[in-house]
Amino acid sequence: MAAPMEVAVCTDSAAPMWSCIVWELHSGANLLTYRGGQAGPRGLALLNGEYLLAAQLGKNYISAWELQRKDQLQQKIMCPGPVTCLTASPNGLYVLAGVAESIHLWEVSTGNLLVILSRHYQDVSCLQFTGDSSHFISGGKDCLVLVWSLCSVLQADPSRIPAPRHVWSHHTLPITDLHCGFGGPLARVATSSLDQTVKLWEVSSGELLLSVLFDVSIMAVTMDLAEHHMFCGGSEGSIFQVDLFTWPGQRERSFHPEQDAGKVFKGHRNQVTCLSVSTDGSVLLSGSHDETPVTNATILLAPVSMLSSDFRPSLPLPHFNKHLLGAEHGDEPRHGGLTLRLGLHQQGSEPSYLDRTEQLQAVLCSTMEKSVLGGQDQLRVRVTELEDEVRNLRKINRDLFDFSTRFITRPAK
Repeated sequence: MAAPMEVAVCTDSAAPMWSCIVWELHSGANLLTYRGGQAGPRGLALLNGEYLLAAQLGKNYISAWELQRKDQLQQKIMCPGPVTCLTASPNGLYVLAGVAESIHLWEVSTGNLLVILSRHYQDVSCLQFTGDSSHFISGGKDCLVLVWSLCSVLQADPSRIPAPRHVWSHHTLPITDLHCGFGGPLARVATSSLDQTVKLWEVSSGELLLSVLFDVSIMAVTMDLAEHHMFCGGSEGSIFQVDLFTWPGQRERSFHPEQDAGKVFKGHRNQVTCLSVSTDGSVLLSGSHDETPVTNATILLAPVSMLSSDFRPSLPLPHFNKHLLGAEHGDEPRHGGLTLRLGLHQQGSEPSYLDRTEQLQAVLCSTMEKSVLGGQDQLRVRVTELEDEVRNLRKINRDLFDFSTRFITRPAK
């Protein structure tokens, strides 16, 4: 079986012929191009392996393409203002977008705008989900990084304003990028800032694990899959490699390029805007403002839908609402909570959970009845077999006794 293909998905703000381009990572072959607009920084997302979403630079809408119908823009998701960042949950159920200082959360199966979070005081600059979609992290120009529990955000009490699980306020200048590692709620998150620091946090406890000070502002940050190395892109074009396993017990550390000459990558002349590492950790992808400003560059395993010309999405993308659920067209918000249909686009015409419960109960009862009745029949058969064996042994014992008696009482010659 062939290994999955890794591709580099990139966007820039000056390409006249395409909005997004897909390259084969190792050969550099151009696989796909998507046309229609220019994607903004941290404004690219892959939705459920079927759609490509791009927040348009300086515009108040998100473009959506089917991965194979690259020449036809499928939908424009309208927003109340310019979209500053964008992400989609790994399970394909939700889409998050930063609009000014607010975070908009849509449910993909219905297109409903479920909630608008307004806890940042300035524009939201980056968003990312944890690997299990249970939490998401937001960073803003207000120097704050917020960790949100999706379950808490989707609470049914409309009178309670959702609050973040953690508020990380150690940065002193705007947040430029963040990267969430693997582990779901136990993951570690790296954040970069214009204050020339990169900080490493733990989602579960909210504790600061490490703070690294550089000589320049850090514009992008990422980690390899094993989280042994952290890569930090500077405002002057250098990329710094921080070895996480060499600093045990140290929470604060300064990075000195003259002492770590082998840990500095030089190839850009202008600020580094995005970083990504391949699955095996052998390739580092970087984008910058050298020629044309690269706004997004990420490495991912190509989904089947990207390589198969016959693939079509399981369900069409619904219309995404611009207004909160229940408040569209000036209506009063509905009371009594939200009705969520999680994963409806994945369920199709499958029976409801109530139907499944009834079917499971019927199967269990039938199995139990068969087990009880079948057990009695098997017990009866086994008793009969044992009785036959006892009779056979008695006959053998009697024959042995008769033979021994005849042999012992036989008269001597």
